[in-house]
Amino acid sequence: MELIREISNKKYYRDGDKLVKVFDSGFTKAEVLNEALNNARVEETGLKIPKLLNVSKTDEGWAITREYIEGETLANLMDKNPDKFDEYMDIFVNLQLEVHSKKCPHLNKIKDKMQAKISASSYDATLRYDLHNRVAGMKKHTKVLHGDFCPSNIIVTPDGEYYIVDWAHATQGNASADAARTYLVFCLAGKQDTADKYLDLFCKKADIPKQLVQQWMPIVACSQSVKNIPEEKALLDSWVNVFDFQ
Repeated sequence: MELIREISNKKYYRDGDKLVKVFDSGFTKAEVLNEALNNARVEETGLKIPKLLNVSKTDEGWAITREYIEGETLANLMDKNPDKFDEYMDIFVNLQLEVHSKKCPHLNKIKDKMQAKISASSYDATLRYDLHNRVAGMKKHTKVLHGDFCPSNIIVTPDGEYYIVDWAHATQGNASADAARTYLVFCLAGKQDTADKYLDLFCKKADIPKQLVQQWMPIVACSQSVKNIPEEKALLDSWVNVFDFQ
């Protein structure tokens, strides 16, 4: 097998037409199996995603094997072809809306996930109480949500097909929560202009007011804070402490 990518807690190997994602000891068996189960369940929606092939235990840790998709990430294409940015962003939002058009009733619920994240956060009890109430008051939806929808999780094949990868955080619920998460990802990467363009386009195409996405922003920021990444703290704090967007 060929090691093709390594991040702090995961290694990615190519084995012919297969991709093997190996998790380090920091991941529990349950977390790895949940990611595999998410992938299997989302496959049933008909979305274009790599098929799950196997879950196994290796010398390095638990591993998920899926189809290897030849291609380049949409993030790389955006960086290499700035003149095509608007075209790529249009495709990106259309893909996210396609995800939201699907139902997958056995996925975990976004509201349950966010309530647990709020409880696990280090914010004071008064702020957590307000966040819990905000989540509880959100309308119930059952749309498929990716949970980390960003250009680096879109693979574009040489013949122009688009595959969505990394379903570890998939849930079902309100599409505005997924959009808020995507907006946050762009902001954390220092791409405020891209974040704003994304939000404008998403709300236009989805035909929803920005306020619905903004209502989720303190919640997704609180959820992200649980990772305890020091350089993100100032931005996340500023979001979590804002409850009424204009």
